[in-house]
Amino acid sequence: MSKTTQATLALAQAKIAFTPHIYDYDAKAAHIGMAAAEAVGFSPDRVLKTLMVVVDGKPACCVIPSDRELSMKKVAAAFAGKSAEMMKPAEAEKVTGFKVGGISPFGQRRRVPIAIADSALGFETVLINGGQRGMLVELKPEDAMRVAHAAPAELTA
Repeated sequence: MSKTTQATLALAQAKIAFTPHIYDYDAKAAHIGMAAAEAVGFSPDRVLKTLMVVVDGKPACCVIPSDRELSMKKVAAAFAGKSAEMMKPAEAEKVTGFKVGGISPFGQRRRVPIAIADSALGFETVLINGGQRGMLVELKPEDAMRVAHAAPAELTA
């Protein structure tokens, strides 16, 4: 497994300090984010999952704790839209340039609006997908927001 991805390149280019965490990715896990948290030994509220959504027909990205679910009503409000839905996996791969299970908010092929759950700001560090299945990067939430050009938002149910 390569430790260099479009996501880690984006972090390095922005001079963001991060620590990679490599784990055995389980594609059959019922909840991939929860399986990742368990694999790396961090609490699920610190391991954030990246979810691609469509708000009023336009792509957007949400980063939330792995033990939470999106509220589509809150997602629409966060992006000043009327309606939101999950993006289809094939479309998410096309928009981001990453495979599902390895989607990162950093270094996506196309720049889209990104919101990070405001609950993540309460931690010294969080873990977010590093751009491939089986790799998380640990970094300060403020750094994640800066490099992703993200806004904090209440996104979960």
